[in-house]
Amino acid sequence: MIRKRSITRWAASLAAMFSLTVVVGAQISPALNSSKAKGIYDGASAPDRDIVHSTGLTVQGTYLIGPSDVLAITVWKDAELSRSMPVRPDGMISLPLIGEIQASGRTADELKLLIAEKLKDYIATPEVTVVVLEIKSRSFNVIGKVAKPGSFDITKPLTVLDAIALAGGFQDFAKLSRICVLRHRTDGSLETLPFNYKRVIKGNDLQQNLLLRPGDTVVVP
Repeated sequence: MIRKRSITRWAASLAAMFSLTVVVGAQISPALNSSKAKGIYDGASAPDRDIVHSTGLTVQGTYLIGPSDVLAITVWKDAELSRSMPVRPDGMISLPLIGEIQASGRTADELKLLIAEKLKDYIATPEVTVVVLEIKSRSFNVIGKVAKPGSFDITKPLTVLDAIALAGGFQDFAKLSRICVLRHRTDGSLETLPFNYKRVIKGNDLQQNLLLRPGDTVVVP
């Protein structure tokens, strides 16, 4: 009888511990999920941050304006100030009343706030909208023995394999083990990065399937 009572007490204790674990886990899980979500949107993940910045995007995924991009700038109730225009090669745009303003390197929201601030000298409460109509500053080239050589826009992270797919694949007799990426260094010199297609698709030398940057040229001999 004593042994039976001991087993019954042990089972009751175990059930109570299990119930407590479930309750505590239910309370902690939302906090963990919230923390993980915050880390994603705050750019806490270093690999994601590196990928995004290499393509000209901010951590939150907001596009950074660059030269040749086409902008639509609207000032509410002022048709003369509202217009569409490309960003000049020097990264500047020119607007009535406020003149030259740096657009390159800013998000649409940052440029909107800057224009609105400068217009306050002429308009009491300016309401400005900036939209990127065409992305032309983030592009790379694919040349050589591919089906569709040309220039392609980087609107999301793209690898060398992605570039080959965008270019329609290889032509006959393309030298798949001698592909390379030409990239300009910050000092202006040219870097040659090898890409062996045959090895990469077999799971070897995967580091060669690098993320493309604006201005890169993929050469397929």
